[in-house]
Amino acid sequence: MKNTVKATFMSALLGLSAGEALAADYKKNPFTLAYDGAISKNEPGKVNIHPVSYKLNGLDIAANVYTPANYDAKKTYPTVVVAHPNGGVKEQVAGLYAQRLAEQGYITITADAAYQGASGGQPRSIDKPAYRIEDIHGMADFISQFAGVDDKRLGLLGICGGGGYSLAAAQTDKRFKSLATVSMFNSGRVRRNGYNDSQMDSIAQRLQQASAARAQEAAGGAVQYSGDANLTDEQIAKLPFELYRQGYEYYWKSHAHPNSTFKYTTSSLIDLMRFDATDHIELIDQPLLMIAGSKADSLYMTQDAFPKASGTSDKEVFIIDGATHIETYWVPRYVDTAIGKLTAFYARTL
Repeated sequence: MKNTVKATFMSALLGLSAGEALAADYKKNPFTLAYDGAISKNEPGKVNIHPVSYKLNGLDIAANVYTPANYDAKKTYPTVVVAHPNGGVKEQVAGLYAQRLAEQGYITITADAAYQGASGGQPRSIDKPAYRIEDIHGMADFISQFAGVDDKRLGLLGICGGGGYSLAAAQTDKRFKSLATVSMFNSGRVRRNGYNDSQMDSIAQRLQQASAARAQEAAGGAVQYSGDANLTDEQIAKLPFELYRQGYEYYWKSHAHPNSTFKYTTSSLIDLMRFDATDHIELIDQPLLMIAGSKADSLYMTQDAFPKASGTSDKEVFIIDGATHIETYWVPRYVDTAIGKLTAFYARTL
């Protein structure tokens, strides 16, 4: 009885009905989508999903394209490219936002990053900014040729790490007429300085480790990885930052997917640690919307980037009251709020 009351209270707190599960099981979805409300079959007259693949710099890229209800290939539609979080795949939050935008009349695409997810590339889990930015350009390349896409009305949405890389991509890729981020994560700053700038005193040491890892790879040795852990509930509870605690819950439990992993090649840090999503951010002259939760411990990254985006006067930070970073990925009322804001933004700018 106590557990039932607790579950009902938690459901009410999260904006869920008491009987609604907190987990999204990819095994129960034919497209292995790991989010609540995911498409389970394509039906005429409804939003449909189209698994596609294409080549990018010689690698096979796996992507999902979502088309709006009553899609007609002879008509034209505004279109949004969606970049997934670090460690995430197209079947998780990026797919949720892509599907929700398709419900609002947009063609959308979200792809697994090269060397990650179901996309090609060896060794696995390379996480270099240049590759992640190229992934975004590649999605634009592919979707611009898709039937019904109006390439004059192409928008970009980046979530978490995909948000930081979207800021970089939009600086120079002017096919994107507007840009939005949700819970933007500046991967270079975090890998360099630590989360909340908590590892400033070990930068030199970590660069030595990254350099040694690259040397080992070049000599034909084993590929070293960072960020990989299979933590117990007790270990998760002791993590110092809420993003990491809730992130493990999301990626390893409630919205787990076998292609999703926290790990990345240690040698990637050579590239990551000299990258910053705000470098040359003044080159963004498109409309910019940055969405973040008021309780997100990653909020500082959005607040730091926004004033530096001096090349556009059409810009806004939108704060979702009460939301943490990870809660913007799946809690229905926070997702609804974000989608409402995004829909209005893209309707105006595309």
